[in-house]
Amino acid sequence: MTDSARGARFGTGGSADDSPEQRVGEWDGDHLRDRDPVAAGYVVVEEAEDLGIDPAELGDEDLIRELHSLHRTRLDTLRHAADTALANHLRRTAELETEYLSRHPGREVDPSRLRDGD
Repeated sequence: MTDSARGARFGTGGSADDSPEQRVGEWDGDHLRDRDPVAAGYVVVEEAEDLGIDPAELGDEDLIRELHSLHRTRLDTLRHAADTALANHLRRTAELETEYLSRHPGREVDPSRLRDGD
């Protein structure tokens, strides 16, 4: 994808090198939101939808299991899911990873994963 295509798709607020997670603030994942849902034939559902258990309430095993599940489905979601599903996936991944990092701030870094200068 060219830089101009990235800018056109995600706005101009971030760098073309930003990851989708970094761009999620610019792109809320629902470009259809501003359309009239009734005129478009969509069923309007209230936002009482459960978006998952608060990561802080998960035990360590459950947190790892949830992260594993999200990472396992990442590519399929990125390539084939609806925009709202991708946005939800990005949000949930960020919540769970943030919780993991808060629990493990001194996590062991594998030296073989480092680049020169890190």
